[in-house]
Amino acid sequence: MVDHVGAFVGDPDLMVPGAPSGPLSGTTLGVKDLFDIEGAVTGAGNPTWAATHPPATSTAPAVRRLVDAGASVVGKTVTDELAFSLSGTNVHHGTPTNVAAPDRIPGGSSAGSASAIAAGLVDLALGTDTAGSIRVPASYCGIAGWRSTHGSIPMDGVVPLAPSYDTVGLFARDLSLLAIAASALLGERDATAPPTSVRWLAECVGDVEPAVADAVARRLSPWVDPADAVDLGIGLDVALGAQRTRQTWEAWQAHGRWIDEHDPGFGPGVAARFRAGSEVVEDDVERADVVAAEVRRRMRDLLGTSVLAVPAAAGPPPPIDAGADRTLHEQRRASTLRLTCTAGLAGAPVVVIPGASIDGLPVGVALIGPPGSDVGLIELAADLYAESEVR
Repeated sequence: MVDHVGAFVGDPDLMVPGAPSGPLSGTTLGVKDLFDIEGAVTGAGNPTWAATHPPATSTAPAVRRLVDAGASVVGKTVTDELAFSLSGTNVHHGTPTNVAAPDRIPGGSSAGSASAIAAGLVDLALGTDTAGSIRVPASYCGIAGWRSTHGSIPMDGVVPLAPSYDTVGLFARDLSLLAIAASALLGERDATAPPTSVRWLAECVGDVEPAVADAVARRLSPWVDPADAVDLGIGLDVALGAQRTRQTWEAWQAHGRWIDEHDPGFGPGVAARFRAGSEVVEDDVERADVVAAEVRRRMRDLLGTSVLAVPAAAGPPPPIDAGADRTLHEQRRASTLRLTCTAGLAGAPVVVIPGASIDGLPVGVALIGPPGSDVGLIELAADLYAESEVR
């Protein structure tokens, strides 16, 4: 394999052969460099992290399950530093190419995994999603992505960001293959069937530019009527504030001591987010958790009757150099986080359907299902995708 897009990092000879027989036999797998693989150093997107941590003594269960199902690991993929970014740019390892829009960012933090899938280098790629790190790269790169139900797949052997929201996820070009791989990851868990109706979440559709709303609405028409939307009843800024408070606090709790000891030379956005986490106090978290619990309750009530559709990101991928304007960059980031926070607070699975576009640039549609409905949600997404392609 020739990595012409800069998607991979670390040992170029890293290989874990898949089981000779299984539902994923013959497929290749890229693994985000947050997951442990026995004998390899997990770099977490930062050279200082790699230098201060020994090789892993065991392989993360999420990786092992896919290998046992037949997928062969062919390398580790680039991640934003400690997964604390949605851009896909890394000051140490570079920016993986977004083949759908080469002058645009790939999205993060699972940037290398998304880039490798979009470039056809692997069949499947593991990532993580805390606040959008599967959903945003899938949208920006024009591929399928799945964020799992929170707590459904072990996070053992995965560098954490914010355990209250961290989840395992996957990318693929083929939604049918994504469903098979999801089944392998989830194991014998009891499955919840998603509702058969799909409705737009009004706050999310109303929070994006009209061109974005029109593009995603066309992707699901005529099966989903934009006029038949449901309301969360809580402002997205309020919901995002609740998630962001706990997320940044947990990120500092997880890594603050290491950061103080090693001064890891983070890029400016990542450094600022960790600094913000260091200033959060427990009273802030307790207040945020009250709001988060109410958002979770309302989301799960809505998900009891409908799968919810939202734009997967606030727009198409920004230009690579757009991050030079920090104010504009943070505004774009916040706009997307307002869309992604609802599923994160609900602990719900999400599938991103590719195919929508604005001026030729990719925009994904995210389907949110009730917790535990992962495989059924992917199958529903595959049906909607196939029907819209025929149409």
